[in-house]
Amino acid sequence: MTTPELPKTYEPNAVEKKWQDWWADHDVFRTEVRTDKKPFVLFIPPPNVTGALHMGHVLNYTIQDVLTRWRRLQGREALWLPGMDHAGIATQNVVEKKLHEEGLSRHDLGREKFVERVWEWKKEHGDKIFEQFRKLGASFDLNRFRFTLDEGYSRSVLEVFVRLHEKGLVYRGDYITSWCPRCHTVLSDEEVDHKDRNGSLWHIRYTLEDGSGDLVVATTRPETMLGDTGIAIHPESEKTRHLKGKIAILPLLNRKIPLVEDDRVDPKFGTGCVKLTPAHDPLDFEIGKTHGLDPIRIFDENAVVKEGIGRFGGMSRELARKEVLKDLEEQGFLVKTEKHAHAVGQCYRCDTVVEPWLSEQWFVAMKELAAPALEVVRDGRVEIIPKRWEGVYYHWLENIRDWCVSRQLWWGHRIPAWYCTSCETVHVSIDQPSECTGCGAEEFRQDEDVLDTWASSWLWPFATLGWPEKTKELGYFFPSDILVTGSEIIFFWVARMIMSSLEFMGEVPFRQVFLHGIVRDSKGRKLSKSLGNSPDTLKILAKYGADAVRFATVLTTAPGQDQIFSEERLETGRRFANKIWNATRYVLPHTGQVEGLTREPGTLNLPERWILSRLTRTKRAMTEHLEGARLNDAAYGIYDFFWHDYCDWFLEISKPVFEEKEGGVETREVLLHVIQESIVLLSPFMPHMAEELGGYLGLKNRCVSLANWDDGGAGFIDEEAEGEMQAVQELVCAVRTIRSESNVPPREEVRVAVRFLDDSVRGPVLAQAGMVRALARVGNLELDATDRPKGSIAQVSAKMEVFVPLEGLVDLEKERERLSREIERLTGDIDRIGKKLANENYVKRAPADVVEKDRDRERRGKEMLTRIKDNLESLSD
Repeated sequence: MTTPELPKTYEPNAVEKKWQDWWADHDVFRTEVRTDKKPFVLFIPPPNVTGALHMGHVLNYTIQDVLTRWRRLQGREALWLPGMDHAGIATQNVVEKKLHEEGLSRHDLGREKFVERVWEWKKEHGDKIFEQFRKLGASFDLNRFRFTLDEGYSRSVLEVFVRLHEKGLVYRGDYITSWCPRCHTVLSDEEVDHKDRNGSLWHIRYTLEDGSGDLVVATTRPETMLGDTGIAIHPESEKTRHLKGKIAILPLLNRKIPLVEDDRVDPKFGTGCVKLTPAHDPLDFEIGKTHGLDPIRIFDENAVVKEGIGRFGGMSRELARKEVLKDLEEQGFLVKTEKHAHAVGQCYRCDTVVEPWLSEQWFVAMKELAAPALEVVRDGRVEIIPKRWEGVYYHWLENIRDWCVSRQLWWGHRIPAWYCTSCETVHVSIDQPSECTGCGAEEFRQDEDVLDTWASSWLWPFATLGWPEKTKELGYFFPSDILVTGSEIIFFWVARMIMSSLEFMGEVPFRQVFLHGIVRDSKGRKLSKSLGNSPDTLKILAKYGADAVRFATVLTTAPGQDQIFSEERLETGRRFANKIWNATRYVLPHTGQVEGLTREPGTLNLPERWILSRLTRTKRAMTEHLEGARLNDAAYGIYDFFWHDYCDWFLEISKPVFEEKEGGVETREVLLHVIQESIVLLSPFMPHMAEELGGYLGLKNRCVSLANWDDGGAGFIDEEAEGEMQAVQELVCAVRTIRSESNVPPREEVRVAVRFLDDSVRGPVLAQAGMVRALARVGNLELDATDRPKGSIAQVSAKMEVFVPLEGLVDLEKERERLSREIERLTGDIDRIGKKLANENYVKRAPADVVEKDRDRERRGKEMLTRIKDNLESLSD
C-alpha cells in the first residue's frame, strides 16, 4: 500500500476552507425525519441580524458544535438548528443611522418605505454572521435556517398573541415602564442595565399651607418635583405624626399637594417624607393610584420638559435639574446636598439613561405562566447546569412582574390589534376583522406598535419546526435535548421559552440548560468594542486556525465559569494541532504496510497492551464527561492521552522497532490503530484537522464527521499492563528529573542504581530493563542496590529510590554551588509563604483556592528542600 506524504507544515487556513467547502458541497449535515433513528436536537440562540462574530460566539457555538458532532458520531439524527433574530431595536437603529447620513429620518420615508429599507439592509448584510460562523466549522443544517420575521414564523408569533389575549393573559393598560429617549421605545425590566453611579441626594423644604411649619424631602432627581402631586408618610411613624392631614405647597410652582399615609413608605429613609411623582416613578404610581393622585407627565418622548411647566418648558432633563436646583437655592428651599451612590437604569442597547414613563402599553400577565415553569425545574424535568443557577431562576420566577411586550418601533411583528375608526372598539386577531363587533363599522386602523423581540424568540423551540401546524418535524425534533446559552439571558430567553413551550406544547422545550460564563479580559472586564479589549475574531481565527481556537476555548473553560481570554491560551491549541500533525507525519511512513489492528490485544507485548488499555479508558472518560456536559474535562482527556501517553511514551518506545524495516508488525498495527481512533475522538473539537488526517490515515469513513463514536464500553482493559507500565514510567521519570535538574548533557549515558521499596514493581522493572535504558539513556542499570552510591543524586517515591552518580558527568563543585543556591532560594520562598499563612487576616479574607495554593506551594517547597539537602550532603561526602 502506498503511503501518501503529509505536507511538512500544517496550514490551517487552507485545510479548514477545503473542508468547509466539502461539507457544504456534500450537504453533510442535512437532517431528515427518520423514525428508525433517535434524534438529537440543539438549536442556536439566534444571533442578531446586526451581529458580527465575537469571542462570546466562539465559546457558545464551539460548545454547541462539539455536542452536536459527538451525538452525530453516536449515530443520532443530530440537528443543530440555525437561525437569526430580527433584533428590533438594534436593527432599526442601524438603518436609522444610515438614513441620518443621507439627511433623512424614518418619518421622511414613512412606515412602509422604511420597513422596505430595513429588509434591503437585511438582504445585503444579514447573512454575514453566518459566513463567519462557517469559518468556525459550525455543523448547522442550513436547510432548516429560520428568521424570526419570515412568513411562517411571524404567523406563529401573532397566533400566540391572539391565544394569550383570548385567555385573558394579554391586556392593555397605563403603567410606568422604562422609556429610552434615544431609541424612542419602552423597555422591559430585563432590557434595563442598572449601573452604580456616584450621585447626590438633595434635601428640599416644602412649606405647609396652614403656616404651621414645613417639611423636608430627600430626592436623587430634583427635576421630577415639577410633577409632584403629593407627599407620602408612614401611618405609624412618630416623627411624621404631626403632618397627618396637612397640605403642602410645591416649591417653584406653588401647587397645593396633599400629604397621604401609606405603609409602603420607608420611615427610616431621610425625614420619613417621600415626594410623589406618579407619572415618573413606579412606586409613586402605585401609591398615587391608591390615593387618587392624578399623574402629571412632565417629560416628552425625548426627555425634554413639556411646555407650560413653569419656566422649564423645552429644557432637557439635565438642564432642568441644574435650573431647578438653582431656583431652589435662590429661593431658600434647598436645605442641603449629600453625596449618594445609587443604581441608575440604562438602555441595554445604547446606554442612554432610561426614563420611568407612564403610557398605555400591551402586557402579558406572567404569574399563571410562571407557576408550571417553576415546577419543571424543581421536579427535574429541566436540569440547569451548573446547578447553582437554579436559585437565580427560582427567585426571578417567584417575583415575576407582568411583561410589557409593546415597542414603539416599526421593525418587528406589528401587534395584531385593530381599532374601529368609528367607536374605538379593540379587536385582537391575526387578520383585519370584516366588521366591528361594537358598531358594525368596517373601517379599522392597526396598532402602531410592534412586539418586543423576545416575544418572538421565546417561541424558538417549536415555531422553528412549523407550529401551530402539526408538522412531522415538530413531532420528531421537539423537544430538544439541551440548550446552550449565556447565563446573562436566563430571564430574557431561557425562562420564557420554558413558559411558552409548557403553555402551547404542553411539554418542556429542552431537557437540559447549559449556562456558560462570559468571556473577559485579563482584568476581569467583559470583552467589548467600547472598552477596546475585544479582539478581531476573524483575525484570531486566521492567525491560529479555527480548530486550535475551538480546542483551546473548550479546554480552558469550566462549566458555568467565565473565560479569561488571552492569546497565550490559544497557543495551547496551536501547539496541540502541530503536535497531532507532526505525530501523523511520523506514523505514516512506518505504517504503510499495515491496515490497523489484526491481533488480539491480550496477546501483545506490554507497551502495546498498555496503550490500548489507556485508549479504552480515555474513550470511557470522554464519553462520561460529554454526557455530563463537562467539555473541558473531555478535551483534557484526549489532550493528555495523545500528547503524553501516545506521543511522549508509545511513540518513543516504538522507535527502536522501526530501525528494522520489516519488523515490529504488532507495534506498527497498534501505532496506526491508536492514532486512527484518536482522530475520531478529536473530531468534535478539531473537525477540519480530523477530516484531513483521517484521509491520510486510511480511516474507513470517507467523512470523519460521519464516523462512529466508540464509548469504550466493550474495549480492552489491562490493569496489570497499566500497573507494570506505571512502574517503568516512574523509574524513567526519576532518572530524567535528575538529569534535567543536574544539567547532565542529553547525549551522556548515566549509571543508575535502584533500591526497591515495594516488591510489586521489581518484576516489571526487571522485565523492561531494556526499555528503561533506551528511554532514559542509561548505560549501567543496577537493580536491587543495597547502598546509595557515593556522589549520587536521589529521587525517592513510595515504591523505589533512584540514584544517579554524577562524577564524570558534571562539575561536582559547580553542582554543589548550584544546590546551595537552590537551598537558599527555597528557604526564602518557604519563609515568605509561611508568614502569609501565619497571618490570620490573610487566611480569613483571601479566596479559599488562593490560600490552598499557597499551602500546596509550601508543602512542595519543603519536600524539594529536604531532597536537595540530601543530595548536597551526598555530593559533599
